[in-house]
Amino acid sequence: MKQFYKNKRILVCGGSGFIGKNLVLYFAKKKYNLMATYYQKKPKDSPGNIKWIKVDLRNFKECIKVTKNVDIILQCAATTSGSRDIIEAPYLHVTDNAVMNSYLLRASYINKVKHFIFTSCTVMYKNSSKPLKEKDLDEKKIYKSYFGVAHTKLYIEKMCNFFSKISDMKFTIIRHSNIYGPYDKFDKKKGHFIGSSIYKIFTEKNKKIEIFGPGNEMRDCLYIDDLLIFIDLAIKKQKENFQIFNCSYGKSFKIKEILHKILKISGSSKKIENMTSKKNINVNILVNSIKAKNILGWTPKTTFHKGIKLTINWFKKNY
Repeated sequence: MKQFYKNKRILVCGGSGFIGKNLVLYFAKKKYNLMATYYQKKPKDSPGNIKWIKVDLRNFKECIKVTKNVDIILQCAATTSGSRDIIEAPYLHVTDNAVMNSYLLRASYINKVKHFIFTSCTVMYKNSSKPLKEKDLDEKKIYKSYFGVAHTKLYIEKMCNFFSKISDMKFTIIRHSNIYGPYDKFDKKKGHFIGSSIYKIFTEKNKKIEIFGPGNEMRDCLYIDDLLIFIDLAIKKQKENFQIFNCSYGKSFKIKEILHKILKISGSSKKIENMTSKKNINVNILVNSIKAKNILGWTPKTTFHKGIKLTINWFKKNY
């Protein structure tokens, strides 16, 4: 398989972010000619064989420049944060993400990029007690709190489909579930649930840890390494020029169950406090990844318990 990687030029957009940083570390071990973009600060602890490029993907001229002579683009650049912003400031996930992806796709088309991989998500699926396939999407039943971010993701997916029809470019859309692991945004206000919970457990002196609402909503959480393997397989095995894949752990847990597990593995004696006066995103989003298994031969390998333990151990070493 070493021959497959020979001379391929890969660009990780958003290489300083959570998923992007992990992709950089993963593909640095391959035989790619690897480049990565950052917007503000260049990562310090990165492999020496990476070419880092400072770029504002909201600028079309910069998109044109950065996509020249690139074979594969892994598009992870985005304005992201947790459920608090989705509830209180939903516009944060809309404008910049629509602009940067529109420009990046157009530039990739002009510069004849061969394969464009977009990390979407699962927020466009309806509330469901059973796992949904890719074809089960119903835009009329998108949960109200996800309306902005979901339609922005769908707009980008449709742009990918459009360019696949007028070019020879290959496109992979990855509707992944909640990703967690090393280099996550461990932040009380801006982090996703698992990252922010770990941060609060180890940095706050409070004897209680808060969650919005009763914590009964179901979430599927996938360890970052399984997503990296998924992307590697998509590069190697996808034959169709446009594919949408669900990418999930395959088992969902209640928010309060996830927090109990994090507390137990952490050895913390903190108690869960339900903030019933706070709004929560009370929706169950469950997806089926059988298509990825059939086409790419992908299944997740990291158990939820092991993934949480690895994430906590990484946090304790780095914070």
